[in-house]
Amino acid sequence: MNILQHIRSKLAICTFAFSSLIAAALVPSMAHAEGVPQTQLPRITLNAGMHLLQVQLAQDFEQRQIGLMWRKEMPQNEGMLFIFEQPAVQCFWMRNTYLPLTAAFVADDGTIVNLVDMKPMNDSSHCSHKPVRFVLEMNQGWFAKRNIQAGFKLTGPVFGK
Repeated sequence: MNILQHIRSKLAICTFAFSSLIAAALVPSMAHAEGVPQTQLPRITLNAGMHLLQVQLAQDFEQRQIGLMWRKEMPQNEGMLFIFEQPAVQCFWMRNTYLPLTAAFVADDGTIVNLVDMKPMNDSSHCSHKPVRFVLEMNQGWFAKRNIQAGFKLTGPVFGK
């Protein structure tokens, strides 16, 4: 093999490896099968006054994208906390989500900015009134039954002082 053939061979290998990396980055992960709810995310406890909440943490793009999709039920004091890297106006919809939910858009210090009720299997967009990093989804009515409204402060290990 001459030097030119050797270089072409190495270039072909590098091109294939690079193409494989790009394809892997662009194709959504198959680690989570469509139609299967994600129930094995890390959990933490949050406090809403005297109420303890056990919440799953959706911390990366795929976890946030799937959220509570395909869930048929969720215990009353459980929910999902979506954590974003930067504060922004966060908007949510209910595609492939069977449960009626309320989203609490939450500031860095744990203060609820606004609450929105969301209908199952609906693509309507529901947004925060200002930039936030946290969105807490609970069964619809959970906040209302406890008279928790915008301005109420949640506490827990993810919220700053």
